[in-house]
Amino acid sequence: FVNANFFDPQFRAIGLVVADGVPLNPAIARGGIMQVQFGLPRIRSVSTEPYGGEALDQAVQAFPILVSGGQPAITSWSNDRVSRRTVVAQDAQGRVLLMITPLLGQSLVDLAAYLPTTDMGITEALNLDGGGSTMLYLGAGGQPYTLASFDAVPTVLAVYPR
Repeated sequence: FVNANFFDPQFRAIGLVVADGVPLNPAIARGGIMQVQFGLPRIRSVSTEPYGGEALDQAVQAFPILVSGGQPAITSWSNDRVSRRTVVAQDAQGRVLLMITPLLGQSLVDLAAYLPTTDMGITEALNLDGGGSTMLYLGAGGQPYTLASFDAVPTVLAVYPR
């Protein structure tokens, strides 16, 4: 589990949220969507493939897209600063990768430049809400690992093994 959408002061998600096929929040015209459709996970940019209301099994929306087609998707970002980050990515085999940066964090531009250079084969990556919302719960196999958020987190992204 990791934190997902950005949210407003009333803890309402900003952007698309779909849970078990039910849209809970409308899409916005920026960023990207981590979606599951017909059982297949995929990250898509809403600038190149706008959300048109099609049926999705699950979805969360955030911004910006960090990596697209295996290349950095941003080279500048207004008010970019070093912060804790949460990222959902996909590799060339379509596997979903969840990542968080350490407490000291990274800028969005540096993170977008770094991700394609790793040995993880990342082809797509989406920045989720970060900063004080960054959290992770890893419960698969062995002892669970938790990195608690500093802030309340109203929306999470959960990934389960097949």
